[in-house]
Amino acid sequence: MIDVEFYLKIANFKDCLDHGGKLDKIAYMTLEHNRNRKPVIFNVETTTNCNMVCSFCPRTTLMTRPVKTMNTKVFENIVDQIEPHSRELWFDWVQFAQRNYNVPLDEQSENAFFLYILTKSIVLHGYGDPLLDPHIPEYIALLSRKNIPSYFSCNPANIQHNKMERAFGNGLSYIKFSIDSMTDSVRGKDQFEWDYANIMRVIEMGRKYDTQIIITMIDLGQDFEALKKAFEGTGVYIYKKSLDQAWMLGKEAPKSIHWREFCQFPWSSMSVNSSGMVVPCGEDYNSEMILGNTQIDSLEDIWNGLAYEDFRKSHINATKERCVARCDMKVIGELL
Repeated sequence: MIDVEFYLKIANFKDCLDHGGKLDKIAYMTLEHNRNRKPVIFNVETTTNCNMVCSFCPRTTLMTRPVKTMNTKVFENIVDQIEPHSRELWFDWVQFAQRNYNVPLDEQSENAFFLYILTKSIVLHGYGDPLLDPHIPEYIALLSRKNIPSYFSCNPANIQHNKMERAFGNGLSYIKFSIDSMTDSVRGKDQFEWDYANIMRVIEMGRKYDTQIIITMIDLGQDFEALKKAFEGTGVYIYKKSLDQAWMLGKEAPKSIHWREFCQFPWSSMSVNSSGMVVPCGEDYNSEMILGNTQIDSLEDIWNGLAYEDFRKSHINATKERCVARCDMKVIGELL
């Protein structure tokens, strides 16, 4: 989830920045004044277990923290402290997003996915595949009981149909399968035909549930139109996705909404890694910036604590090297 109320409140502030406004002296005050004191969780990384060796993923080449699956008590504690967006707020957000970003609600695109799915769902993946977490169906049930939409991205190679049906039956809102080539091995396995057959089985099984199945292809120069044709008529949501770590491969930063705006994560949402530690966002693959421990402090205390205050100021001053050097989103201090 993302705090869309914060996005609504700072819309004029962002317009000023876009038009060359010099807000360096009041930027921090403006953002602090408009952020909520009750935190919103963007994602909970339930496991770092993964059996892929994707060349474009920091987990393969850069991540050094140990493989760990989250303790169930930690997850339950997090869910106890969060709530879904209200219906009124969500209605206001959809109207704003369609008007200001000119992206229809029913469009299938990276922008629409960010604006209308990521903003309302708890993301259950980080640097691991949730299908390898034995507790994922139970976690989905916990979120469903609080009317919080759930979503995770996974690899088709890890499909277990019994677990998948339990997840669907427990109210999983969205599941995304990543297929980045129909010919080459870009995830460490060359098995499109096997993946395709298993996804088609999942699609057929899912017809009796409300889970939206999403197919994505990361923009690596592969034939996206061929992939769209392969799933034509199945009812899946399919779109091409930017390469999140373009900085790592020396590629041009993405131009989609999520990446072209300055980073708002310090004020809009927090992430929790598989050890129960709060980190600024999912881009911190090695959890170098620990902002709190959910096993010791409440989410609200962490969100309003000194570590987060220092982190937010570093975004205003562009002094946090990890954010400036290893992320495609600009910190606000780089724009002032």
